[in-house]
Amino acid sequence: MKLYNTLTRSIDTFTPTGDTVRMYVCGLTPYSASHVGHALRAVVFDVLSRYLRFTGYLVKHVENFTDIDDKMIARSAELGMSPEDLAEENIERYRKEMAALNVLPADVYPRATREIPKMLDMIGALVEKGTAYVVNGDVYYRVRQNPEYGKLSRRNLDSMRAGARVEVDENKQDVMDFALWKSQKPGEPGWDSPWGTGRPGWHIECSAMALTYLGETLDIHGGGQDLVFPHHENEIAQSEAYNEGATMARFWVHNGLLRLAGDKMSQSSGNFITIGEALERFSSDALRLFFLSCHYRGPATYDEEGLAGQERAAERLRNALAPAAQMTGAAILEAGSYRTKFIDAMNEDLNTPRAIAALFDLAHEINRAIADGTDVSAAQDTLRELASVLGLKLAPPKTDTPADHTLLRDLSTRISSEIGASGQLNLVGRLQNALDAEGDSGGSPEALIEALIEARSELRGAKAYDLADLIRVRLAKAGVVLEDTPQGTEWKHGRVREPA
Repeated sequence: MKLYNTLTRSIDTFTPTGDTVRMYVCGLTPYSASHVGHALRAVVFDVLSRYLRFTGYLVKHVENFTDIDDKMIARSAELGMSPEDLAEENIERYRKEMAALNVLPADVYPRATREIPKMLDMIGALVEKGTAYVVNGDVYYRVRQNPEYGKLSRRNLDSMRAGARVEVDENKQDVMDFALWKSQKPGEPGWDSPWGTGRPGWHIECSAMALTYLGETLDIHGGGQDLVFPHHENEIAQSEAYNEGATMARFWVHNGLLRLAGDKMSQSSGNFITIGEALERFSSDALRLFFLSCHYRGPATYDEEGLAGQERAAERLRNALAPAAQMTGAAILEAGSYRTKFIDAMNEDLNTPRAIAALFDLAHEINRAIADGTDVSAAQDTLRELASVLGLKLAPPKTDTPADHTLLRDLSTRISSEIGASGQLNLVGRLQNALDAEGDSGGSPEALIEALIEARSELRGAKAYDLADLIRVRLAKAGVVLEDTPQGTEWKHGRVREPA
């Protein structure tokens, strides 16, 4: 297997130091609801972990929560709650969302506030070595004392300037020095230390947690590309100084960033879609296919039309797994070549777009073989196995579940309101008529379903794709599955149920 290593700027053959891959991934700062950019990062490293296990390795996966920093303090003060309660609320929501996205839980989820003793040990050792210095209760790392500083980001120290996440402080001996410990300010939480009451700096938190749970040298250190500098650069500097030069991580793996309306998705800017909002509109399979249809190192743009297309693509994979009649003595469809294509793609720097293409080629071959009376059971097992490496559930549709009348009526009412806001008043009238007819007929939903399908068709024609896709997704949740054919849109009872 080969992976791109940010440290070497090359695609290198990956071999761990032992049978267990030690992987640390920088997690989130839980001061707000998580957005789909966090989901992309989680899915990328979930797939990496799944594939490593698929190839025979054990994996110890650690993902941290930065539950104390400036943003946590500011947000908790704004909401009138403690940073601890704020973190607990958002961490619990995040973990439920990860489960809904079929992201395997990490082996350990350390929180910064619970790892203070190790941070104090590291900071004290760095001060004793002269690599760090104390000023008025703050402790800073001496960047210019490290001749290798900048080796990850490939930045020239003399050309660096204090940026968005490089702290400017008059106590620093050099503008590029970074805080290991911050003295307590009024109203802030604090912990006792040899330098006075305070709290840890952002970067030392991850160094301490990685060392505690995975040891001096990691096989993989991961995170978003926005963490390369200064966060990961600073982690390397302080960790390798503390560990007497031992390499902090052999591979640095960074995922590309998700954009919305042309800008990086971020909580602080308000430019984001929450994971919960995305899951209301699309299945976990569609979201994962959308994230993985781009190479993990490249940028991606959140696009609901593209997500709707991935929803349809997921349905094609599910259809290839539908039970097929097996005949005695029938020829057997061999899937070995598709398995090889999948593995070759994943071995080449986790090339999930090519791996997904292999899945769809196999699904197409299964459908063709079914028509020919070929035994496809083994090929379907292969498709399920490979899809699971990408975290796809591909739960089969249940075709005997009647439509939920209450959900249909609620859907029609909500859609009428949103369509009305868009100016499509003729559609609103027709939906209202269908609602009235559905009520007068004693509960028969057919006219209402047909009206919603007709509204969807007209909205697509008017390029109002968001509303059109909203109808399809919410119809599925109400128990009505749509299928677009050359002859028009057909529907059937049966919602897709995803296993827990």
